[in-house]
Amino acid sequence: MNPWTPDIYEKAWSFSSRQHSGQTYGGKVEGERIEYINHIASVAMEVIWALQTNTTADGALAVQCALLHDTIEDTSASYDLLKQEFGLAVADGVQALSKNTALPTKAEQMRDSLDRIRQQPAEIWMVKMADRITNLYHPPHYWDNEKILAYRDEAQLIHDELLTADVGLAQRLQAKINAYPQFLKK
Repeated sequence: MNPWTPDIYEKAWSFSSRQHSGQTYGGKVEGERIEYINHIASVAMEVIWALQTNTTADGALAVQCALLHDTIEDTSASYDLLKQEFGLAVADGVQALSKNTALPTKAEQMRDSLDRIRQQPAEIWMVKMADRITNLYHPPHYWDNEKILAYRDEAQLIHDELLTADVGLAQRLQAKINAYPQFLKK
């Protein structure tokens, strides 16, 4: 086990904060914009929660990848920069967590991402489950019922593919999936 430390957290947090500066996403209600770094913090919080009971996980790898998981996909940060700043294991983990947008459909992108994640250590699987848990807190206000149900179904695929990485996260993800229909519009 390699525990995470405040210094490891701070370095990854500062890097991620700079990279995601100015990015926002849609909230629960029309007109609401939420700073993207809130999502990053939520993913890290879910991972840290899981690490309390997962005594075999590499906490340093899991926390760094949680904080950096969207930097390749959503910012100008490159794989090489992450490798230079955080090492090969972190760069490989973040790369696996990044969608390949060259693939033509969202379904193909998800399948490819899950295949790459499954080639990584369990800590990367944990980050993907934590990411989807936070994305299931609530859908953006502008999603219709079809999008809400499709997202729930995709979450079930993630759960089914990655559940062995961490019992607590798998149970939490399944609970969020089961509760997600509450957001369907009447």
